Amino acid sequence: MSKKIKLTTSQALIRFLNNQYVTRDGQEHQFIKGVWGIFGHGNVAGISQALLQDKQMPYYLCRNEQAMTHTAIAYSKAKFRNEAMACTASVGPGSTNMITGAATATINRIPLLLLPSDIFARRNVAPVLQQLEHPMSQDISVNDAFKPVSAYWDRINRPDQLTWSLLEVMRVLTSPADTGAVTLCMPQDVQTEAFEYPSELFRKRIWSIPRMRPDINQLKKAVSWILTSKKPFIIAGGGVLYSEATETLNHFVEKTGIPIGETQAGKGSLPYTHPFNLGSIGATGSSAANLTAKEADLVISVGTRLSDFTTSSKSQFQNPDVKFIHINVNSMDAHKLSALPLLGDAKVTLSELGELLSGYKTDSDYKSTLENRKHNWMEEIDRVTSLSPNDKIQQPNVVKIVNNSAGDDSVIICAAGSLPGDLHKLWMTVNPGGYHMEYGYSCMGYEIAAGLGVKMAKPDSNVIVMVGDGSYQMLSSELITAVQEGLKITVVLINNRGYGSIGSLSESVGSEGFGTNYKYRSQESGKLDGEYLPLDFVKNAESYGVAVISPKTYEEIEQAMITSRNSTKTHVIVIDVDKTQRVPSYHSWWDVPVAETSTMKEVKQSRSDYEESSKKQKNYL
Repeated sequence: MSKKIKLTTSQALIRFLNNQYVTRDGQEHQFIKGVWGIFGHGNVAGISQALLQDKQMPYYLCRNEQAMTHTAIAYSKAKFRNEAMACTASVGPGSTNMITGAATATINRIPLLLLPSDIFARRNVAPVLQQLEHPMSQDISVNDAFKPVSAYWDRINRPDQLTWSLLEVMRVLTSPADTGAVTLCMPQDVQTEAFEYPSELFRKRIWSIPRMRPDINQLKKAVSWILTSKKPFIIAGGGVLYSEATETLNHFVEKTGIPIGETQAGKGSLPYTHPFNLGSIGATGSSAANLTAKEADLVISVGTRLSDFTTSSKSQFQNPDVKFIHINVNSMDAHKLSALPLLGDAKVTLSELGELLSGYKTDSDYKSTLENRKHNWMEEIDRVTSLSPNDKIQQPNVVKIVNNSAGDDSVIICAAGSLPGDLHKLWMTVNPGGYHMEYGYSCMGYEIAAGLGVKMAKPDSNVIVMVGDGSYQMLSSELITAVQEGLKITVVLINNRGYGSIGSLSESVGSEGFGTNYKYRSQESGKLDGEYLPLDFVKNAESYGVAVISPKTYEEIEQAMITSRNSTKTHVIVIDVDKTQRVPSYHSWWDVPVAETSTMKEVKQSRSDYEESSKKQKNYL
């Protein structure tokens, strides 16, 4: 007879999580490396008690429930999805604060375990504090809102249900194809109820992360397409990094002469110095990569979601005979753009594809064209990071200074605003994982919290967060968590006194940057067009207990970066920049619909331009 162990549901949950491991290529990792949370009504007597009693599972206190999901996501991303973290929150707003994080994780295919507290399963005291009542059913709570943004969702209404749900939780979290946010709703009464669980549940379990291999017939068809192509091109996505396939990709491109362009998630797949790395691809792409993609007769996507930024809203590939091959573990992604799907792991698929392409190499004319484009692009980077049309500091120049001072051991982190576009084009990444961009959801507020997760994952790295003033105001609170945990990061705060990215976009559609500047409401006009608000980011950051520097020249910025690097204390470097200086687009377009009718001249012109650009969009059927 199997031995039984009497535990509360929460105690059983934590004990189970302590004993979950993953393995890939012979490397074994404990999977859940800690629990982030804020305790309150709903989890203070359940999961809180279990964590207090447990002597193995680390607990981390955050300041905002959304922020802790960002930290957990960044940690797992930095670990190439081989490790993850859990997040617990109280009933009601504490739990729903995690919904944005759930969407961020699922969209980016990053494992994240969410443990939102829920209403009483026994219902006899309903409605409890913070409970949503729904006239259609007594089984609905606010946690049902997690369903569309979760890769897996369940509610534990009885302690014995936990056993079977936990196995599904781990199946999804460790699946390369299906991973994302896994939401396990924990009613507050069930958290504290005891059950005699089978001891077998708590044995050490090792979950193998498989390397799927593609169908051999599909692989042979892909080979025939490549052999007949004249201008093939590779899009390297995040799957290259998560598969740890960078060396394999390097071998493949050097053997075949096929160039690559990198998505936001895939940047760092090859060093920026590699002759076949043409830089960023798509709406925020380089001239070298975008021109090559425009002419390509064969596009080989590797581990990418092919978002509108990557495809320039399906206008980037203009060769009338273009074909697509897609290497991906996710079937939905692999079939996009009517591609020939190679359902498989990036590392093994590239390796097998390379073996079947023995003797193939692109011709010398193509190689010469690529060399010229790469050279011209590096000259363009120098040009746009050396512009000083006025006395104000320019954001592209700041990017260059930070990049030059960062070091090869650095990780740059960003997510939203105008910075992702500049960084995608301009940041020179040396090592895999050295560029950490959350651009699947482009979630404002991700940056500083993510910096903590990356530092926990890579304690020896120089972790640099670049964040705009808009994102900073949303979740600057995690600076105190950095102090609490002794996690040293450098935050470069770019202050342009408004929403710079959206202001620029607003101007491009004829809306004059409306509602995007931090200004007083004017008594005369009744609009937000008065003087700029007296925001003092230096004093704000100092209040968290971190060191703050406010350089006024490029030389002072460089010195501030050196000071922060040599310090053991978190630094915030506040830099006021010119809002008007922007890095141009290169042979790309992004579909943002413009009002079809308007009394405004600027909008009418923008609509005309929009209709003309829309003609370049392809169905790729």
